[in-house]
Amino acid sequence: MKVRDVMTKEAVFCRLDAPLSEAAELMWTKACGFLPVVGEGGNVIGVITDRDIGIAFGTRDQRPSELLAKDVMSAKLFTCTSEDSIPCALSTMRMEGIRRLPVIDGEGNLVGVLSIDDVVLRARERASKKEISYKDVEETFKAIEGHGAASAKVRAPA
Repeated sequence: MKVRDVMTKEAVFCRLDAPLSEAAELMWTKACGFLPVVGEGGNVIGVITDRDIGIAFGTRDQRPSELLAKDVMSAKLFTCTSEDSIPCALSTMRMEGIRRLPVIDGEGNLVGVLSIDDVVLRARERASKKEISYKDVEETFKAIEGHGAASAKVRAPA
């Protein structure tokens, strides 16, 4: 199964210079917790999550309209293409401890978003080689959650 078969094609995104108040409003109205950040040329250059926004609001003494997406977006960008296999995308999610991947074309333009939620909805208990198995999804969830726990331990105060 390919990413194109599972991804959300109507991807919501924000621009590099979007105020966090606008990004938060987009997440609220579109019921998503993740936005790819698109540069002037239309390429995906980063991502921002509802967690990034919450931490920025709590740690910076600035109004949400004064902070921009580029100020808090993740510096590391992991993507996939619509032609990638689901196992390949799940492998990236497991290795990097992330729940969502922007789906890009050959020029780096946004064509969709693949989330672990999209994958879960297509998983089957007795999956054929062309389907997604519950085991694949379970292993990915465990890796993502384990990755977060490991990060929290590193940041925990002594």
